[in-house]
Amino acid sequence: MSKFIVIEGLIGVGKTSLCRLVQQKWEAKLVLEPCEDNPFLAAFYADPKRYAFPAQMFYLASRFAQQLELCQHELFTSLIVADYLFEKDRLFAELTLNEDELGLYDRFANLLRGSLSKPDFVLFLDAPTKAIMQRIKRRSIAAEQVIEASYLNALRSRYYKLWDRWDRCPVYVIDTERINYVDNPDHAAWIIGLIDGWLAQQPVAGAPLPYARPAQQLSLF
Repeated sequence: MSKFIVIEGLIGVGKTSLCRLVQQKWEAKLVLEPCEDNPFLAAFYADPKRYAFPAQMFYLASRFAQQLELCQHELFTSLIVADYLFEKDRLFAELTLNEDELGLYDRFANLLRGSLSKPDFVLFLDAPTKAIMQRIKRRSIAAEQVIEASYLNALRSRYYKLWDRWDRCPVYVIDTERINYVDNPDHAAWIIGLIDGWLAQQPVAGAPLPYARPAQQLSLF
């Protein structure tokens, strides 16, 4: 049976870059959420009320299809790493859909739950909103430039509410504000070492403990 880990976080926090490091280190099966393929995404950022429901339903269907595919790889892949947790989908739904839309969303979503793989652990990457906004600006992805700090703050709050009730696997939280594992080999080795320890169920010295109230976070410096 393969190992399955999820690296989660807000937009621009560095989760996909870390997933690619894990892929290179262990030749892992990489699963990335279909952000660029969503035909409603740019319209949603420009007019959330009008395009929230089709954008959300596209994500729900796409994420579920990917999660089903994971089950087929579990017998043939030693490690699977994904840059999203399926349960995150409802966090965005709660944030963007009105009451009637959310009710319809839940009718579909409830039909899909229960047959998906459980992660061995979730690594939640966080950073101050100001730092994330700067990263979004540097990325220069047109659809993301209209994202506001209030949206990120509200989404972060919902993530932590999810972790407060989460009991399916351990969740580890790391502040990435001053970590650059893309350009700094020492930082990359440090975070890969953490993941290696968690995979072996032998956490390295100084590694974050599983999420608890309040969140236990670890900065490199």
